Amino acid sequence: AARHFVHYDPDVIDFLRRCDTQEQAEEIIAYMEKRGEISKEYAKKLRKQLKEKGVRSFGPKKEENYYLKRGGLLK
Repeated sequence: AARHFVHYDPDVIDFLRRCDTQEQAEEIIAYMEKRGEISKEYAKKLRKQLKEKGVRSFGPKKEENYYLKRGGLLK
């Protein structure tokens, strides 16, 4: 199971699920859009969802070491 997340590359949704506030989520969307990791269209879609449904609409909050714990690398 430890190999499970070795090459795992978190996407924008994973980062959004770590946020506590809409402001944090906005910053992540803006940052990833600026770096070209997400398209303007996708950023727009994410902002709309955030505004209409809130930060938890992207999924339940992820704890900080979620992947390390899931992968059995951290107890």
